[in-house]
Amino acid sequence: MRHNMAGRKLGRTSEHRRALFRNQLRSLIQHERIITTLPKAKELRPIIERMITRTRMANGVHARRLVGRWVADRDLIKRLFTEIGPRFASRPGGYTRIVKLGPRKGDGAELAILELVDYKLPTVKKEKKKGGTAEAAPAEERRSQS
Repeated sequence: MRHNMAGRKLGRTSEHRRALFRNQLRSLIQHERIITTLPKAKELRPIIERMITRTRMANGVHARRLVGRWVADRDLIKRLFTEIGPRFASRPGGYTRIVKLGPRKGDGAELAILELVDYKLPTVKKEKKKGGTAEAAPAEERRSQS
């Protein structure tokens, strides 16, 4: 039995689990929102929270190297320190939220969205329809007119 054992194994070896969290962390930093299973989201949440706290508090080389242990991409590290960290400068914690989506259709796994608290959905620009007679007429009517 796993009494008083912290963390979930997620059916993976420790190296595989670490690689999974690194990949999910990169995606979360890049897109600010990911859809994953609920146990993975719950395990990833403290990692990203600690990382944002570190970027928010210090901007030195040491902090960048500590973040670089998890995120090897320099562009993502730069984004963490210049964009994401300063956005949460006045917030004392709780930078992410988990929204439950329900069971996945294939295997019934509980899905969840892990996103930054201030995430805004991108707005979709609606195209204006041009009011012309040729575009409004169906294709068959246009053929018969020709």
